[in-house]
Amino acid sequence: MSIQSIRKDWELIQKLIEEKRKVLDIGCGDGGLIFKLKKENQSITKGLEIEGHLVRDAISKGLVVVEGDAEKDLNQYNDETFDYVILSQTLQAMNKPKSVIEEMLRIGGKVIVSFPNFGHWKIRTQLLIKGKMPITKNLPYNWYDTPNIHFFTLKDFQQMCFKSDIVIEKSIGLTATGVQFNISNFLFANLYTYEAIFLLSKKKFETIKLKNKQKILAGSRVKTV
Repeated sequence: MSIQSIRKDWELIQKLIEEKRKVLDIGCGDGGLIFKLKKENQSITKGLEIEGHLVRDAISKGLVVVEGDAEKDLNQYNDETFDYVILSQTLQAMNKPKSVIEEMLRIGGKVIVSFPNFGHWKIRTQLLIKGKMPITKNLPYNWYDTPNIHFFTLKDFQQMCFKSDIVIEKSIGLTATGVQFNISNFLFANLYTYEAIFLLSKKKFETIKLKNKQKILAGSRVKTV
């Protein structure tokens, strides 16, 4: 991925985060994004990074970053420890991405996820014409040496959220040239979205209290015990 697209990704993520909030960035690298959030949003930041040398680079900048694996170490955090939990351009490299998102929603009030869209028209064209796994700026690896495990599209992600009762509060698409648009308002979003950014939250279920010991539901008698 180009530096320009990364910066655009960060700019959009920054706009989704309210000032002076507690933020965890998973797979934070050398801490570039949380450095920006700490400086410009006055965020209370923390990073989680699996590569030791990147952790040391981040710490040298005065950032709070710990070495850890998102698929193993998120259980160390209590429920709702953070206001926002970020996973930027890393979801496709997770063994169990759905489980990671669920853990992120447990420890954070809101979750921000960004990822490359495998349904983009350029990728479809490469598959159709060349008959080979595509290589793009967002997916620059050969099939045999890629760190990416799951290749999914915008629609795949939206369907997973729907089935898992995950609320999509905002969804932003970026074209290959960096043009921004609202995914929910664009019919052909899956074709033109090169990178996607989603703001997620947990679906809240209201507890229904039965005032009477008997209640009729859909023509059937339901008894409370």
